[in-house]
Amino acid sequence: MRRFHFLVCLLFAPALHAAEPEPDRELAESLLAISQSRMPEALDTVDRLTRTHPNFRLAYLVKGDLLRARAKPLRTLGDAGSVADGPELESLRQEARQRVRALTDEDPADKVPAYLLNLSDDARNVLVVDASRSRLYAYENRGGLPVRVADFYVTIGKAGVGKQREGDNRTPIGIYTISGFKPPSELTDFYGSGAYTLSYPNEWDVRQGRDGHGIWIHGSPSNTYSRAPLASEGCVVLANEDLKRLGDYIQPGKTQVVIAAQVDWVPYDALDARRNELAAVLDEWREDWESRDTPRLLANYSASFRAGRQNLQGFAANKQKVNAAKTWIKVGLSRVNIMLYPERPDFALVSFVQDYQSNNLSDRTLKRQFWARENGRWKIVQETSL
Repeated sequence: MRRFHFLVCLLFAPALHAAEPEPDRELAESLLAISQSRMPEALDTVDRLTRTHPNFRLAYLVKGDLLRARAKPLRTLGDAGSVADGPELESLRQEARQRVRALTDEDPADKVPAYLLNLSDDARNVLVVDASRSRLYAYENRGGLPVRVADFYVTIGKAGVGKQREGDNRTPIGIYTISGFKPPSELTDFYGSGAYTLSYPNEWDVRQGRDGHGIWIHGSPSNTYSRAPLASEGCVVLANEDLKRLGDYIQPGKTQVVIAAQVDWVPYDALDARRNELAAVLDEWREDWESRDTPRLLANYSASFRAGRQNLQGFAANKQKVNAAKTWIKVGLSRVNIMLYPERPDFALVSFVQDYQSNNLSDRTLKRQFWARENGRWKIVQETSL
């Protein structure tokens, strides 16, 4: 029993956070009670968990350990012999570590993912997936700043993150939009209570030669409460009841999802300098366009710039021709959304509604721009009008 006690104490520190989903907390409370030799209490807790979630395999594993402990000291998690000691048992141990880690690690609630610089007025929420923690965080937009309102245990690709090819079993790293929802009636039981579709591959993925499709956020089969941390073919997978809760924070067509290998957590005030810097760069681009000075405008674009199939040379020629026919230009930007790209601190995705007016044209469009810092200056490397 002493070895098991040591293992639980090592993996599952005693500080539990209060606002976590009930199954996570009950599981952690049971393991904590084991570590403190409070076996009857631990069994009561996990027994309640298996009654309310009869398909929660990890809870049954812990319950089996507790029943076995009445007759024989336990050596490690999953010592009941109900599951062969192999990959399946190890996946349950990994799930236990990840679930309780979310409750016992330093809580990032007082910090924010470094990517969320400025949220658009019409974006009610944004989601962030931290693959290293097997966690999805939901943030609410409060005056352009993110405030965490929920988080969930998730499964990602069998091969981890960094999707490149169809069938590589990896979850992509990047920023995507939830484009729609597929109800259970349109899917097999494998997807559980439904699936939110993601805009993978986005235009930057396509430019990098990444392919594949069908990257979704979906539920679990009806006979499975949850899956191992690395078990999907690239999707982000939740327990069915968690997926239903997550729906409260999703607006298809608007809600963005940031997927990172490991989230960079920073204090709120650390966002200010980078947000102000990129906001100023965007405003300078707008003013340069209004100036009708084509060379001045083009200084904002990278030599590697692309807009669809058009390169910088073609774009420059078109701008020169169009500006020559203008006597004035006014450009207004609204619903500005600024995000740093995960794993790339000098790369940003900026989206906004563009109101363009000139002496011979008025136009309103949604625009997405990828900006990169090159030799100390931010420049546009990719642009899409939607």
